[in-house]
Amino acid sequence: MIKKAQFKDIPAINRLLSQVDLVHHNARPDIFKVGNKYCDEQLKSIISDQTKPIFVYIDDDDKVIGYCFCIFQQHLNNSILTDVKTLYIDDLCVDESARGKGIGTKLYDYAQEFAKANGCYNLTLNVWACNPSALNFYQKRGLSPQKIGMEIIL
Repeated sequence: MIKKAQFKDIPAINRLLSQVDLVHHNARPDIFKVGNKYCDEQLKSIISDQTKPIFVYIDDDDKVIGYCFCIFQQHLNNSILTDVKTLYIDDLCVDESARGKGIGTKLYDYAQEFAKANGCYNLTLNVWACNPSALNFYQKRGLSPQKIGMEIIL
């Protein structure tokens, strides 16, 4: 089952955030520290914010085993960007013990349907090049590059 996150889900979300952090840290320790992206107070604020929905996947034992952090974005009256409404996926994670069972696809599909139902023009996200499994996952869902971030290490 997928539902909007509640305060009671914060410990489980933190556990999953740690898993995501470790993937990024192991791939790029020069950029990513060890530690969660959000503290409990920040998570409470996000959960309360209707412009930043978090969806959680709950298993049969009422345990959170996946999440999808989203953010509505719109650039009203911008000098070069149109006013389209976008749902941005900030983070999507499935517990490492439950991967490969279609849960990530269900969370992604749910976010896509949510975006359509809320009048969004598109759904966007960022994928780190050091995470090829995530890149492959999103390409299989039909996403294609919108922009490419590049770097040179000095």
